[in-house]
Amino acid sequence: MDLAHEIRDFLMTRRARLRPEDVGLVAHGKRRVPGLRREELAQLANVSVDYYTQIERGQVAGASDEILSAIAAALQLDADETRHFFILVRAERNRSTRPTWARDAPQLVPETVREMLRSLETLPALVQTQRLDVIDANPLGRALYVDAADPDGGPLNLARFIFLDERARQLLVHWRSSADDAVGILRVAAARAPDSPRITDLIDELSTHSVEFRTRWARHDVVGTTHGVMTFDHSALGRFGLNYEALSIPRARGVYVVVYSPGPDTRDADALRLLSAWAATNTETPHQAGGESRIG
Repeated sequence: MDLAHEIRDFLMTRRARLRPEDVGLVAHGKRRVPGLRREELAQLANVSVDYYTQIERGQVAGASDEILSAIAAALQLDADETRHFFILVRAERNRSTRPTWARDAPQLVPETVREMLRSLETLPALVQTQRLDVIDANPLGRALYVDAADPDGGPLNLARFIFLDERARQLLVHWRSSADDAVGILRVAAARAPDSPRITDLIDELSTHSVEFRTRWARHDVVGTTHGVMTFDHSALGRFGLNYEALSIPRARGVYVVVYSPGPDTRDADALRLLSAWAATNTETPHQAGGESRIG
């Protein structure tokens, strides 16, 4: 990943979404492109136009956190976007000093995480990586995503499923929202691990084969949300909604346990109980997520 280009494109897309009237400025003259001009953004951030232009080109070696924060505020970045901006800048600064052997080093999933999965008997749970590989799951988690299983028994990657498997539009009722989130998560993952061949290869694959992915990737949107609601249309149980919470694992960077639970609607709780009963009588699911224990 070319981090300087990432910084440039991220700032340009954020600048393009703001109009002068959005930030209390008066528009002057005809505009060739949408959004704020560089000189307007520099004015809001209280820096010179030349200095802002250097930063937008990815020349960030001397930029202080105060300057970066001023630019983030001028662009009206939210918390996730601001964090992403700082990650990109720090990655660009540290790239030459980062040891190459650590760029895509595999990590073991801690045994404590597997114990956690085994103890969750009434709630679906997945263990997934920042590139959206599902590397473990409890029985209810496998039952919840049985419609996403690879018929050949291969490991499940949720981004690949969403964009390259037509079944995703049936299983995920709000497919567009899920697609937006998947791209936003991958954008954050790519910034955190810019030298990871596994992440780069996945992005290249999805860009090559999915117009929907390419369109979203070009927006440079990021997602750091760790909770929300998903609605499923399960082939065996029909439609129901579940809350989800993603819990990071400090001992395994980039690994998350995602736990699903029913919302206040009693029909969703009933559906989860039916899913448990269905899973108990359909133990031979096509995808056994626990077969892969390393992140590479």
